Amino acid sequence: MPKDSTIARDGLRVSLGQFSTAGKKPVNQDFHGASVPTGSALRMKGMVLAVADGISSSPVSREASETVVKALLTDYYATADAWSVRTAATRVIQATNAWLHSQNAAFDDINAGRVCTLSALILKGSEAHVFHVGDSRVSRLSGGSLEPLTREHRVALPAGVHHLARAMGAAAEVEIDYYAQPVKAGDIFVLTTDGVHEHLGFHALRDSMGQPSLDAVAEALAMSALEAGSDDNLTVQVLRIDALAQDDAGFALDRADLPVPPLPKSGDRIDGFRIVRPVQSTARSHVFLAADEAGRQVALKVPTREMADDADYRQRFALEEWIARRIRSPHVVAASPAPDARSWLYSVTEWVEGVTLRQWMTDNSQPSHDAVRDIVRQIAEGLRSLHRRDMLHQDIRPENVMIDAEGTVKIIDLGSTTVAGVEEAAHGALGAMPGTFQYTAPEYLSGDTVSWRSDQYALAVIAYEMLTGRLPYGTQVARIRNRQDQRRLRYMPAHDDVTGVPLWLDDALARALHPDPLRRYDALSEFLADLSRPGATYKARHHVPLAERNPLRFWQGVSAVLALLCIILALQLAN
Repeated sequence: MPKDSTIARDGLRVSLGQFSTAGKKPVNQDFHGASVPTGSALRMKGMVLAVADGISSSPVSREASETVVKALLTDYYATADAWSVRTAATRVIQATNAWLHSQNAAFDDINAGRVCTLSALILKGSEAHVFHVGDSRVSRLSGGSLEPLTREHRVALPAGVHHLARAMGAAAEVEIDYYAQPVKAGDIFVLTTDGVHEHLGFHALRDSMGQPSLDAVAEALAMSALEAGSDDNLTVQVLRIDALAQDDAGFALDRADLPVPPLPKSGDRIDGFRIVRPVQSTARSHVFLAADEAGRQVALKVPTREMADDADYRQRFALEEWIARRIRSPHVVAASPAPDARSWLYSVTEWVEGVTLRQWMTDNSQPSHDAVRDIVRQIAEGLRSLHRRDMLHQDIRPENVMIDAEGTVKIIDLGSTTVAGVEEAAHGALGAMPGTFQYTAPEYLSGDTVSWRSDQYALAVIAYEMLTGRLPYGTQVARIRNRQDQRRLRYMPAHDDVTGVPLWLDDALARALHPDPLRRYDALSEFLADLSRPGATYKARHHVPLAERNPLRFWQGVSAVLALLCIILALQLAN
């Protein structure tokens, strides 16, 4: 990237200045870099600035600094578009740290290995995301002075000596500080190594801003620290946000602006797809069974005319197929091949021949526990494939799940799915679209934090309903307006004389359906395990005495103790 770059891309305009010098040291062990991509990469990933500082005790720490920065500037853009900035950058930083640590196995002393700090800023949409390990720094210009956004990870020793409490490559796992905040045009951020910020005066940046370029500002800051007595390497990056992309122009999924086709009839063609028959119609969309040019059956979905002018809905409609093309799971509907150039707005996915879970539940009003567990497990597998990509389904209910003739369970509707990476790029414009009240987690209605545990709740409602034929909270959830209402929810036990649900299974359902999401399971796998056998929490609360669990062993033990006492008494009498 050219020095003192002014970049204007897709509505974003920033200015960047950079400077680095060894200072009084013979070798510069700092490394820095910036990446400002174009098009989809800028929209979905944003721009990245990073600075790293190698430890002075190591002759190879410069390699660590360069590796860490280059990995973030390249590998971050290779992560899934669906991931949030935090997920994507954290995965890259953790992987790089693990690699550095493995290389350090050859060193007897870690202080001689590939160890460095890292401070990075990622600007995506209207937010700045900060990642930090060590004692380099990210600051923001505030009131004429630099306001640190990071804290130094140091341990102080006697005589003013200190060492890093956290560093890249020092341990197999690294704890990363993360911070995000909204930004606006005119904001200025500064990234520095400790050789700079430890020797800057209070108004150093304000006094340097009169320089003719941001490169000159960065150099002036470094020279100011050098003159103030710094004997370390000096690196500075200065970023000024000149303009942000407008919300209405900053994000658009491919094809979202295509026209909605006229409602097709059987025999009509849409871009080579022949309409066989209508399948389902709602207020928002129409679904048709169609055949492609090779004769393969597909499900073709088009928005209703009433929704044609709703820009947010069109974005979310286009997102549904976008998601389907990025998920590889036998338990989530897959996108079907479609022409690159389309004439109309529609989505095309595989055709799933079978019945909805709702129909299956009607046909199997008293299913076996094994059948319920199998269906829940398959839905959970589909959910986990979404969660691994930072997606929340938000509308798991029997109508959105299909079961084919072989018993394969598949989530078929992704219309309410939220994607962390897309929501960031769209400045949150797509909003949340939870499902029906019966299956919607209470936190959606109370304003509490929504997470993958909200999908766990919906899955548990389905399990509960299959086992009992009713809902765990009846109509209570629909009346929630705040967190106080959420706390008032009272779970109706699944265990009774009619359902045949054992207490330990009811215990698992109650935990997954807890009104407080933080008191639900920490992983879907834990929930699945507790559906198959009594869980640890159940055992702790419901300890059964040995006399009840195994009477024979209990009385054998009592007899053995009595026999031993008799022998002891006999020996005492004999003496």
